[in-house]
Amino acid sequence: MNTDNRFLLIIILGLLLLAQPAISGPVDLPKPGPTDTCPVCGMFVAKYPEWVATVRYKNGHSHHFDGAKDLFKYLLDLHKWAPGHQAENIDSIGVTEYYGLTLIDAREAFYVIGSDVLGPMGHELVPLETKEDAEEFMSDHKGLSIIRFNQVAEEMLIKLDNGIFE
Repeated sequence: MNTDNRFLLIIILGLLLLAQPAISGPVDLPKPGPTDTCPVCGMFVAKYPEWVATVRYKNGHSHHFDGAKDLFKYLLDLHKWAPGHQAENIDSIGVTEYYGLTLIDAREAFYVIGSDVLGPMGHELVPLETKEDAEEFMSDHKGLSIIRFNQVAEEMLIKLDNGIFE
């Protein structure tokens, strides 16, 4: 993806964030079935219910992920991971909250990076529902920082994959 397309995608994701009402608490999204695989890594998502993330499009079609990290890889490069899908057609995005194990709005979550908690694909963005929960998690699990949905960048995901934290 060239720089112009990446910039356009970031603008679209930002507009999606602003266009959606703030939702607190659980979101109603379909659960992955036993044969649903993550479009990014190919793992069977239902095997990891404590890490599930889901994108649902306005037409009802959903993609499921085995963690927030792969969800963000997908969102930051839809052209690669979901040819024919458009960011503006995304209806809802959910991530599984670490403590309550409920699906919450990904745009409202707080994410801890650099912790000692590993997901199915290794180092992960760990979603928490409140800033207080994120601060507690960060303290308990040696996290390095708390970020929000619109702060996630491709370089950050690459560092997580490589176990490099700053």
